Amino acid sequence: MVQRETALVLFSGGQDSTACLAWALDRFARVETVGFDYGQRHMTEMAARPRVLAALRDGFAQWKGRLGDDHVLPIDTLKAIGGSALTENMKIEMGENGLPTSFVPARNIFFLSAAAALAYRRGIRDLVGGMCETDYSGYPDCRDETIKSAAKTLSLAMDTHFDIHTPLMKLNKAQTWALAEQLGGKTLVDLTIEETVTCYNGDRTHRHDWGYGCGGCPACDLRAKGYAKYAAA
Repeated sequence: MVQRETALVLFSGGQDSTACLAWALDRFARVETVGFDYGQRHMTEMAARPRVLAALRDGFAQWKGRLGDDHVLPIDTLKAIGGSALTENMKIEMGENGLPTSFVPARNIFFLSAAAALAYRRGIRDLVGGMCETDYSGYPDCRDETIKSAAKTLSLAMDTHFDIHTPLMKLNKAQTWALAEQLGGKTLVDLTIEETVTCYNGDRTHRHDWGYGCGGCPACDLRAKGYAKYAAA
């Protein structure tokens, strides 16, 4: 049975996917989540997922009872292909092709394909992802054009219409912080600071006003600058 009142959120345990999960909880009667074990070089985000989910279940009365099953899917193909600073111990820098070495080729397409297949089996037709082309690291699979093309292809491939919602697509990081506050108040902002993981190095030892992270990788830099702009507003 198709459930248009249910959404499946691609949930990594990071800041962006947590904001997207809150966005979905605010709009759908039931929300399921899916994470991916793709051979990333640290599991800090994956460890954060159950903590964030538990806090969302227990700490937000307006969403009580909406958060449903969580799924974790293995996609070890990306690790086997290799060549990325997110799956190997490589320096994060700009590559000769003009893309950062943290780029994992077609990662979002792998994720969306797996999520859509899971959604198909569970009668879900609405997917939610944290892709963003405003504040991002130059990843072509984060572009709005890419996601719209993927939605069309997946709909054709399964002869079923899928909607892929990307609420952060046109937002910068400061606006993402503001969205969290709008949706869940200071409680959600504090949860984002304390539990979500953005750092490419998975650092949970250095605490900043914007959360935990090494403070030096591109992901930490974006998060820190966005928080500073949000806090100053």
